[in-house]
Amino acid sequence: MIQKHSSAIWSGSLKDGGGTLSTQSGVLAEAPFTFATRFEGQKGLNPEELIGAAHAYCYAMFLSALMSGGIVPDRIEATSTISLDPTTEGSPTVTAAHLDVTVKAPADAAAIRDFAEKAKVTARSPNS
Repeated sequence: MIQKHSSAIWSGSLKDGGGTLSTQSGVLAEAPFTFATRFEGQKGLNPEELIGAAHAYCYAMFLSALMSGGIVPDRIEATSTISLDPTTEGSPTVTAAHLDVTVKAPADAAAIRDFAEKAKVTARSPNS
């Protein structure tokens, strides 16, 4: 089993405070985040982009793995758009995750589409 960890530290009030995020690998090391970077469009770290990055990353790698039986893609580009409703009663809620995928590969478009659909379905399975 692979285990990875990240940590977040927050200090201060919700709107005036701030925090940092660090990952085990060190790729993110005390990366700053604030209320404004999440809810007010200020440039900086926010969890929705991190969720979207993980979504796109995992899908692109999994699609490549499924195609490895005979198709070597030149490029798989996956873009995940995460929708957050900040007005949900109780707490902000992620309401949708939408994935757009473009594949450049030396293969028939129908075959690539079949692999892409299989990746979509299999990735949602609780047993995968």
